[in-house]
Amino acid sequence: MSLLYDRDGNRKYLTASERSEFLRVAREMPSKVWTLCLVLAYTGARLSEVLALTPQRIDLGLRLVVFESLKKRRRGLFRAVPAAPELLAALEHIHGIRAAQGHPECEKQPLWGWCRTTAWSRVKECMAIAGVTGPPATPKGLRHAFAVGALQADVPINFVRRWLGHARLSTTEIYANAVGEEERAIAERFWKTF
Repeated sequence: MSLLYDRDGNRKYLTASERSEFLRVAREMPSKVWTLCLVLAYTGARLSEVLALTPQRIDLGLRLVVFESLKKRRRGLFRAVPAAPELLAALEHIHGIRAAQGHPECEKQPLWGWCRTTAWSRVKECMAIAGVTGPPATPKGLRHAFAVGALQADVPINFVRRWLGHARLSTTEIYANAVGEEERAIAERFWKTF
């Protein structure tokens, strides 16, 4: 079975326009819902990895978000993902990253004190309002969209592999098989050569 389609052949990732609408809706939600959605969309991290984020793992100087790769067989494996300025600004504004990093009792506290079920529900609510339904309307759909979007933006596949925390390049290569709007955009670049 492909990472990009479910058993019924439905696409499992958000298109660029769906992702934009999702983020527009998320911006209108309570501030912590917005930042959760931003981190998911901008980093491609798994929901559990995002929920484990602490101020200590936000590197404002190097503009990185450092995730512990929770899907590995052992703990203590980290990966750094470059963070967009707007993502870092939102995290600083809403969560007070700099101030928290100066206090040992605060810097190791999760940014969201939510369980997976609560976080999942918040993302699903934003998806519903944005009109995203079916298999893409999940935190995993944002992860898939991140991978497809990065590859379409010509990010080298080895970077995408590292950012997603994949052990094998073959897992990341699956995302190069995008369909719909994304595949048409690639085809249009080719058609311009005629």
